[in-house]
Amino acid sequence: MPATDYQGSSSPFASIGRSILSIRRDQVHSMDSHHEHGSGQERELDGFQRHAADLLHDLAGGGGGGEELLSLPWIRKLLNVFLICQEEFCLILFNNRTHVARAPLDRLIAEFFERSVKALDVCNAIRDGIEQVRQWHKHLEIITVALDPRLRTIGEGQLRRAKKALADLAIGMLDEKDSGSVLSHRHRSFGRNNHGSSSKDHHRHPGGHFRSLSWSVSRSWSAARQLQAIGNNLSAPRGNEIVASNGLAVPVFTMNSVLLFVMWALVAAIPCQDRGLQTHFSIPRSFLWAAPLLSIHDRIMEESKKRDRRNSNGLLKEIHQIEKYSRQLCELTDTAQFPLSVEKEMEIRHVVGELTQVCNTMKEELDLLERQVREVFHRIIRSRTEGLDCLSHHPE
Repeated sequence: MPATDYQGSSSPFASIGRSILSIRRDQVHSMDSHHEHGSGQERELDGFQRHAADLLHDLAGGGGGGEELLSLPWIRKLLNVFLICQEEFCLILFNNRTHVARAPLDRLIAEFFERSVKALDVCNAIRDGIEQVRQWHKHLEIITVALDPRLRTIGEGQLRRAKKALADLAIGMLDEKDSGSVLSHRHRSFGRNNHGSSSKDHHRHPGGHFRSLSWSVSRSWSAARQLQAIGNNLSAPRGNEIVASNGLAVPVFTMNSVLLFVMWALVAAIPCQDRGLQTHFSIPRSFLWAAPLLSIHDRIMEESKKRDRRNSNGLLKEIHQIEKYSRQLCELTDTAQFPLSVEKEMEIRHVVGELTQVCNTMKEELDLLERQVREVFHRIIRSRTEGLDCLSHHPE
């Protein structure tokens, strides 16, 4: 959907439901008797902080959800955290719209919207990265079909077909590491058709793919620099800003931090141009949600430093599994001689079984992930449009 479709909202934030925050307010009111005599706004702001902390705690593994860190289901859960926080944040702005055009809140909100715009490029780059993983998935399907574990025996023809697909997969993954740009059949951002592209926009790669220049992000675009731009000058609000904004500077900082963290984690997991993980998170531990967020950050950084992950295309669990099992299968098939020994055939079947599980997971999850990234993209656009409308309708 084109970004312009969200222009001209007649009622700021009117399209967003109130149910989630209402429930949280009721929960906080019932659980915390010391807030019993506090204002509705205090309970609302406190509820947002607590809910963000709960969501991040669950994402860190404290909620028993069972999603493994950096797996496809975990990444989708990460995006869900962002969408929920974004909705509640917009509700807070709507409920306090008489304050949003007053200094310093007007500046803080405007800076948040600018960071959100920068996040749109990250969404587009991640979408291209998902498309790249899809190309690898196609090679995996050829391998798992050629060496289907249900086959009574593995013949030379099946093995040759699997080895060809393994070689294509290796070329595609190596090319991604070397180039730092995503190979994709569709070079466009969300909702934008690839009209008017010409042959000069692409050039044929020896591996048979087209390299993007690209529609989604420019060839010189850098995920690392974009994350740096999103996090630039991001700091916790000072006491006078909190007082002057009637406490609303705090949820703005919370949402800024969640936005930066989610974009950083996406870049860590999914292939994209010039990935970099050296983003600094300066978050005081006094914030309820700081501990789980920083804990996840530390765990992802530890994962990135592991010997077998340092040069990976992305820290996504399924990418690691592709690299691991395809490498094992290459070693097994390179030394295979016919007729295959019983031991060799059992080893090949075992590795193919592991690749089949990865293939099935990706088949189910990649489309769901792309739809969720698309939803994040459009939610950012809609929230910014309605937020700017809110600012313009309530002059200082």
